[in-house]
Amino acid sequence: MNRLLSIIAIIVTLFIGSCTQNKNESAFSDLKKGFLNPPDSARPGVYWYFMDGNISKEAITADLESMKKVGIGTVLFLEVNVGIPRGKVDFMSEEWMNLFTHIVRESERLGITITLGVGPGWTGSGGPWVTGAQSMKHLVCSSIQVSGSENKPIVLPKPTAMNPYFGEGSFTPELKQKWLDYYEDVAVLAFPTPAGNFKISDITEKALYYREPYSGGAVKPFLPSLANYSEPINGTAIFQDKIIDVTQYLKPDGTLQWKAPDGNWTIMRFGSRNNGAVTRPAPMPGVGFEADKFDTAAINAHMASFTGKLLQKTGIPDKNLQGGLKMLHMDSWEMGAQNWTLRFREEFKKTQGL
Repeated sequence: MNRLLSIIAIIVTLFIGSCTQNKNESAFSDLKKGFLNPPDSARPGVYWYFMDGNISKEAITADLESMKKVGIGTVLFLEVNVGIPRGKVDFMSEEWMNLFTHIVRESERLGITITLGVGPGWTGSGGPWVTGAQSMKHLVCSSIQVSGSENKPIVLPKPTAMNPYFGEGSFTPELKQKWLDYYEDVAVLAFPTPAGNFKISDITEKALYYREPYSGGAVKPFLPSLANYSEPINGTAIFQDKIIDVTQYLKPDGTLQWKAPDGNWTIMRFGSRNNGAVTRPAPMPGVGFEADKFDTAAINAHMASFTGKLLQKTGIPDKNLQGGLKMLHMDSWEMGAQNWTLRFREEFKKTQGL
């Protein structure tokens, strides 16, 4: 009896082993077939950079057909300027948009999916069509000290812009002038001048003027608050109930028609300025301000001026086609920080229930 059971066990084991081997061989065969002829969903993609006007119908077709031949399934299309001599086709010109339409039609024919960067260059969403009012903004300020015993006109200096995070190297002369010209007053506040000169550490980072990118390696993982709550005792604090809103007395020329009470007063003029973020590295006809990321209207205006115009040329993408224009893409964040937008106060009050 034991011998019979042993024979049955051996037969079952051999049968299971044979089934497992056949199953493994079948799975391996399927895997091999998948690598030899992967489905469209598994095909690799590539960045497809055009270099500042160096673009033609023949080159577009040759590129896409070569990609199809080697199994490329998707491309990320961007036009950039990385030092190659400029080509003959200006970015967003009528000829350029006709060539982009050719790109879409050819990709539909070949079954290659296109992802379009949402702006010229590779870092954000902007262009020469973005106005100062629609651009990324900083809240900046200037301050002066006055005495209530003085009886002379108060002239408030216009706050200067913060230096652009990447400097002014990306500015064209025209764009630099637009950067300098854009300014809008926000508020003027007056308060008794504190006796001390206490300054908050890491203020430019805490105020979101500058923030090192995480990829830079020097970024602080957090910004500690080292508040000293004995400050009101030693005269370095500014009491909220002592702050006077004198915005209504500011004239367009910067004159403040307000008489300070007795004592020493600090007057701060707050204004909105462009943060200096520029499309980069963009083709020359695509150099312009980055759109305000806090303002839906500003982003919509940018998209209408860029992707909207292109869709008017190419038509609404056909969702039934494997290839063609399918997605939009915003690349690596290199636009610095912004801490202001036109409706910042209204939105703050709304979200805080004020």
